[in-house]
Amino acid sequence: MELRDYIRILRKSCVMILILALVGVAAAAAVSIVQTPKFSATAKVFVSTQSTGTTSDLAQGNSFTVQRVKTYSDLVATPIVLLPVIASLELGIPADVLSKQITAAAPLDTSIIEITVIDTDPVRAADIANATSLSLTAVVQTIETPASTATGAEPVSPVKLTRAQEATVPSVPVSPNVPLNIALGLLVGLALGVGAAVLRQTLDTRIRSERDVEQITDIPILGGIVFDAKASERPLIVHVDPRSPRAESFRTLRTNLQFLDVGRTDRSFVITSSIQSEGKSTTAANLAIALADSGARVLLIDADLRRPKMADYMGVDGTVGLTDLLVGRAELADIIQPWGKAQLFVLPAGQVPPNPSELLGSARMSYFIGEFNDKFDVVIFDAPPLLPVTDAAILAKNVGGAIIVAAAGRVQKGQLTAAIAALGNVGASVSGLVLTMLPTTGADAYGYGGYGYGYGYGYGETDTLDQTPRKRGAKQKVRN
Repeated sequence: MELRDYIRILRKSCVMILILALVGVAAAAAVSIVQTPKFSATAKVFVSTQSTGTTSDLAQGNSFTVQRVKTYSDLVATPIVLLPVIASLELGIPADVLSKQITAAAPLDTSIIEITVIDTDPVRAADIANATSLSLTAVVQTIETPASTATGAEPVSPVKLTRAQEATVPSVPVSPNVPLNIALGLLVGLALGVGAAVLRQTLDTRIRSERDVEQITDIPILGGIVFDAKASERPLIVHVDPRSPRAESFRTLRTNLQFLDVGRTDRSFVITSSIQSEGKSTTAANLAIALADSGARVLLIDADLRRPKMADYMGVDGTVGLTDLLVGRAELADIIQPWGKAQLFVLPAGQVPPNPSELLGSARMSYFIGEFNDKFDVVIFDAPPLLPVTDAAILAKNVGGAIIVAAAGRVQKGQLTAAIAALGNVGASVSGLVLTMLPTTGADAYGYGGYGYGYGYGYGETDTLDQTPRKRGAKQKVRN
């Protein structure tokens, strides 16, 4: 993915990322509140040598102490040092337990040992640090003092430990570090949110935007129709609300349709989809109305012989239709019904037959497709979805062009790929794709501006709704 893809993912999942970040902060705050405060106290011990004071002795002594400081630091956590501390303070704990509270460190190239004690009681932490420093001094004095001397004088230790800094009672706990914990909780929450967003995007196989379509096919996208919660109440938006941006998107689709398959004489198209409920029937109906408004002579055919809807959408009699024409029970001139004031005609599906695929693939259907093309400028077939049944693929092969409707957030990439392959398997060409149910908000929001119009565009009181001229030289059909 490119950088803009990650930015789109972050925009799309910003709410989830924010929630996880807040959860991380809340968890860090809760942990900080539950934790018992711990205090740190530090005592410092200075290591020196006892020499005659000559320059040579001082140099040797300094080198000696630097080397011994590391050894003395390791000696702090041993029982020989800690047992006297436990006894003097009456701590009542084993030496190995106390050693976990104590750390000894020697800064580089120095003769100082820092003894740090962490405890839940600030006074006890200071007492243990001071007692440990005194115990270390005594132990080193005992260890380093030789048993006897050659001259018989009283033996003296060559090393001297002096407490340079007494531990004081701390007033502020070192743990929990609330600001640090909250910052870490925020970072962890943000990381989890971003990771979850990227994972969700990676596992999401649904078509969400034009970019998703472009990743699986190079078939041109003819237009996009945004989601309308009232689409079921007003399916014919071009007729009901012709000045709405959504109606304008169908007119944009009509304009783009004029440039499809320019080498094909017949202007017939099968409108289908991968699965059901993607808006193919409403797209076919609104596109037919928009084409008729431009002055074209249009025939809208309900070729969905399994679940016909066009008669209900268009408000025409659907008892007799395409099925009756194909079985020879009716004549074409008797069942085609005019609709509206423009040159739009509707051919409903009629009765649901037991063999829809056979009827749509019959020689009689091929004959009437030629008749339709001869009598009308544009013929729109509303066909069933491609994946459940083969009706649309069979019909598209005879018609010569198919337009696949893909609903954003509903159809999966694999389903759309399979639908395109179903048409390719029978030798039917795909003229283009139409995205429906596109979101109007969020990272995947669709703007009409991509196809020439924005939400701020509107018609004036005296503007005409459609002034698209017919192509020069287009032949005029004679109404039959």
